[in-house]
Amino acid sequence: MDPSRTVASLVDHLGAWTVGDGPLYRRLATGLRGLVGQGTLTAGERLPSERALATALRVSRTTVVAAYDALRSDGVLDSRRGSGTRVSASVGPVRSDGWVPGSHANPMYQNLLRDTPKVISVACLRTPALEAVAEAVREVVHHDLPALMADDTYHPRGLPVLREAVADHYTSRGLPTTPDQIVVTTGAHQAVVLVSQLYLREGSPVVTEDPGFAGCLDLMRDRGACFHPVSLDGQGIDANGVRRAVAEHAPHLIYTMPSYHNPTGVLMSAARRRELGELSARYGIPILEDNAYTGMRAPDEPPPIAAHAPREAEVITVDSLSKVGWAGIRLGWLRAPTEIAMRLSRRKVLADLGSPLLDQAVAVRLLRGYDALAARRSEQLTEALDRTERLLRASVPSWEWERPAGGGALWIRMPGADAREFAQVALSHGVEIMAGPVMTSSGGERFAEYIRLPFAYDEQTLEELVRRLSRAWRELDRHGPAVADPARVVV
Repeated sequence: MDPSRTVASLVDHLGAWTVGDGPLYRRLATGLRGLVGQGTLTAGERLPSERALATALRVSRTTVVAAYDALRSDGVLDSRRGSGTRVSASVGPVRSDGWVPGSHANPMYQNLLRDTPKVISVACLRTPALEAVAEAVREVVHHDLPALMADDTYHPRGLPVLREAVADHYTSRGLPTTPDQIVVTTGAHQAVVLVSQLYLREGSPVVTEDPGFAGCLDLMRDRGACFHPVSLDGQGIDANGVRRAVAEHAPHLIYTMPSYHNPTGVLMSAARRRELGELSARYGIPILEDNAYTGMRAPDEPPPIAAHAPREAEVITVDSLSKVGWAGIRLGWLRAPTEIAMRLSRRKVLADLGSPLLDQAVAVRLLRGYDALAARRSEQLTEALDRTERLLRASVPSWEWERPAGGGALWIRMPGADAREFAQVALSHGVEIMAGPVMTSSGGERFAEYIRLPFAYDEQTLEELVRRLSRAWRELDRHGPAVADPARVVV
């Protein structure tokens, strides 16, 4: 198999490449060199033609030609007649099977590796700290620190007091849990990594929602997962679609986000949760339910899928404090059957020996006031959503969306537009957005008209964000997909 990069994939991974100083071709060359350096582009991989990349980036072909020439001069790229432009073999070995290691690095997270002060990036959700987080930190320092400092072990499964607090948290919500079922992780992200390592290998079939969360889908892709996407309705992932996928593909894992789905914000009904739990028990297929995408909440949120499943079902429940308390708290956990929790703990030991004890002590304090914390975050995000909807209706009335039941983003349809083209225009106006096709495991263009737009911003930032998006939309609407000048960043 020829290791070649599609133009859409390359554009997604380049992200906010126009930010910086110097000629535009130099900035493009720098962006491409960075992808090579981090392993997203690897030795022997073929790049798109100059014309195709120029069209996708909305720049002149001369800009791409000059960037490729600069990289060839530096030994990063090679060009041969009949084989196109490829990453030089000097950057590393080429695998004979054509698999491209590192090629699934998530474009959603590229902005985290850059300093882009002139760009408003809405690629990732932002959850600034609530005051309760600062209070919890103060309480840990004043009351818990001596005992914590005397603890000289790693606690790879998590501090016993935190595991007990998480178990009590689930039990109080209708899911009886013991501390032996809990593994504390460095964010929900690590929990998904551990589960993927346990269940998946090259070619493993996985049932996923379509669309879905690109961050976790890429973790599974790196394990070699083969996705079988199932659409959603108003109650969550379509149960009949899951049944068909189970019958046809015998999946190794079902991955779902019931509370709340990312990016649509759909809240899975209790009846749908019960159906999935029964499917897991009947066919012996594990379910990974990722409940970390919280923030704004519905008042009638059902208990996790595990609470609706028969005893013999194998359900792993993942959650964290990042969206509720603060994104800077890289502290999550998973709940699983005791034997599975122990197997996942062994992988946690190999990963990092254990999560930071100070963070865990803060999490204990936050869990004691979890309901008030969650209510405050939901109140903030509901107000932000109200502002966002008002601004969007006034500035881009042709955009369409359904108000989400929860979470922190809108899933917006732009009728008749190509979201990837709009992303390049938006970048020229100082906004980095995620086009819909990034948020799917199907690999198709079903969501070519969609973008995900987080709304967890202060009023001033939100107004500026919508202003820039409105200007970008008018430009695309008036001039279509003609070449624009991404060097211009509006601030």
